[in-house]
Amino acid sequence: MMQIYILRHGIAEDRKPGRPDSERALTDEGREKLRRVLKRARGAGVTPAAILSSPYRRALETAEIAAQELDFAGEVKRTRALIPEASPSEIWNELRALKDEPAVLLASHEPLTGRLTAYLLGASAVQVDVKKGALIRIDCDRVGTEPRGVLKWMVTPGVMG
Repeated sequence: MMQIYILRHGIAEDRKPGRPDSERALTDEGREKLRRVLKRARGAGVTPAAILSSPYRRALETAEIAAQELDFAGEVKRTRALIPEASPSEIWNELRALKDEPAVLLASHEPLTGRLTAYLLGASAVQVDVKKGALIRIDCDRVGTEPRGVLKWMVTPGVMG
């Protein structure tokens, strides 16, 4: 079985004309809310064996904070399979390559985080609203050609107060 943690990046800077979207950084508020969620996750025993991240700055910063808060000693792996426009099946293929890992954390963006959640649950038509800084746990009993996941929980910064 694999525990899959889907983490949407925290609150980021606003878009600025002439600056690529991929270079937007997290704000101080975004970092703080993210840390609150991740401290709760650590208390719940979240210990990823691998962390994958979108190469976009705000997702990488999110993944690095997750690594810090969850005592992850490995390296964060960047993958374009986690950019906002990617297909859930692309990241599923990457997860299948990690089938021996008990827990994998994915740092990404909307709309991918919502679409990926639905895809992993076998309910592609379902719409999932993943707030900035939210963390979702889905357990997959096997990592075959198609995912068959079970939603275990979702924690949002709003719930954390």
